Amino acid sequence: MRDVAERAGVSTATVSFVINGTKRVAPDTHARIVQAMDELGFRRNVLARALASRRTRIIALLSPVLDHRIGRTGMSIVTSAAVAASDRGYRLVLSPVSNDGREMKELLTDGLLDGVLLMEVQMDDQRVQKLTELGGTFALIGRTKDPSQLAYADIDFDRTVAEGLDYLVGLGHRQIALVLGQQEGTSLAGYGPYVRTEAAFREGMAARGLDPIVTSTEPSQRGGMSIVDTLLEETPGLTAIMVLNEDAAPGIVSRLAEVGRPVPLSASVLSIATTPALGAMSHPVLSTMNVPEVELGEHGVAALIDQLEGTMKELPQVLIPCTLQIEGTTGPAPAL
Repeated sequence: MRDVAERAGVSTATVSFVINGTKRVAPDTHARIVQAMDELGFRRNVLARALASRRTRIIALLSPVLDHRIGRTGMSIVTSAAVAASDRGYRLVLSPVSNDGREMKELLTDGLLDGVLLMEVQMDDQRVQKLTELGGTFALIGRTKDPSQLAYADIDFDRTVAEGLDYLVGLGHRQIALVLGQQEGTSLAGYGPYVRTEAAFREGMAARGLDPIVTSTEPSQRGGMSIVDTLLEETPGLTAIMVLNEDAAPGIVSRLAEVGRPVPLSASVLSIATTPALGAMSHPVLSTMNVPEVELGEHGVAALIDQLEGTMKELPQVLIPCTLQIEGTTGPAPAL
């Protein structure tokens, strides 16, 4: 450190600030120190720092990827969380664990992690119960059934669904279906986004004097195509579909065209809690309610790190709605 300080023309304390991320340093000074470190071959010794401070500055994002594949939208949230952690001087690692909480104790007691973030949260999530029992520091990207004592950042599904319904009803649609991903028989029964979206949809349709149509299908192109046949058989007058199942959405669009109900002239499809990049993979481009990926990652990481650093003033509980992006799969309701 003395060698680095001498070459950069700063004090050893300033070098320490840069290495540990403990105090803001002017950008030009920061750049000189990093350059001096590179020239001298100086590298941070993470293990030595962890032994000295009893902190690793490593946080884990836990997701049950072995039971439930993270989709493109989920990975965009992971990426934004990793960037937010790096900006705070932490490393974020993605750890695939089951949703039954069995692996929590080993992860939290081996000394490698300062804290954890949970994704793909269920309404009754055993991981939350286990973390609470173990006394670990954690935060959620998502919410349980009763999140009143938890630190979290989540999508505001009530507002998101309401704004989506306002848009579709404003186009004249009255027979609207909601298509979710499958829950029964999976390890993610009670998956928070599905449960909250269905509840908001049923309430929103009833408030508008409309009958809710709710179904689910497997997360695939084939699943999207098959659910169209089922929906049109049961509700021939259906004119709009809201989808919270990003892998099935393109299949829904393509099957509607095949059966003579092309979007947006004869039917509308609105994919919620997804991304423009995913919407662009459909033809026509999907109209979407875009997930606040950056905000979820930033707020989730802040909720955890503020606890770790003792700077949390009040329990962080952030709800962020999705934003409507109108593209080629929505239009006025047809006269059937």
